[in-house]
Amino acid sequence: MTSITPSALSALIEELVRLPGVGPKTAQRLAFHLLKAPRETAAALAEAIVALKDRTRLCSRCFNIAEAELCGVCQDPRRDTQILCVVEEVNDLLAIEKTKEFRGLYHVLGGSLSPLDGRGPDQIRAKDLVARLEAGGVREVILATNPNVEGEATALYLLRLLKPFAVKVTRIARGLPMGGDLEYADEVTLARALEGRREIT
Repeated sequence: MTSITPSALSALIEELVRLPGVGPKTAQRLAFHLLKAPRETAAALAEAIVALKDRTRLCSRCFNIAEAELCGVCQDPRRDTQILCVVEEVNDLLAIEKTKEFRGLYHVLGGSLSPLDGRGPDQIRAKDLVARLEAGGVREVILATNPNVEGEATALYLLRLLKPFAVKVTRIARGLPMGGDLEYADEVTLARALEGRREIT
């Protein structure tokens, strides 16, 4: 039986469904949007995707996304090179950068420890982190892994790994979101909020 959907349209929908967070209905909507859009719009999108793959690489120092040997953060002379913030993914780095509060450097692990998913210590960039500390010049490492089981396990592993170094190791505080009610917070979030309390002056 012949399909009523043209093969080019079906192929695009199949590719869009592979993207994270895109289900079949969203993929179909996106495909029809591109079908109706001017050819230049589709061409610009295709060129941007190809350029992303061709022109970007990982920063040789922190493993952020870069177009040169070093990323924009590592090239910035105003950054405090003595403070490293360890994150799981580049998305986490971007989220922290949006706060405009952190002025140190980063180290992107490329994931978290998850034995069930086959991600052990060799699948994250822990050895590269150790090498950066061995090179010297770092006084504090901030562990900014996600507040979930994998993130906590990764933070504990890194804490043990960094123990031999004469550096201060801190963990980002986790607590209640602005506008949230205590009665709706889970026990772990409330416990973390209490642990991360600060003196009010």
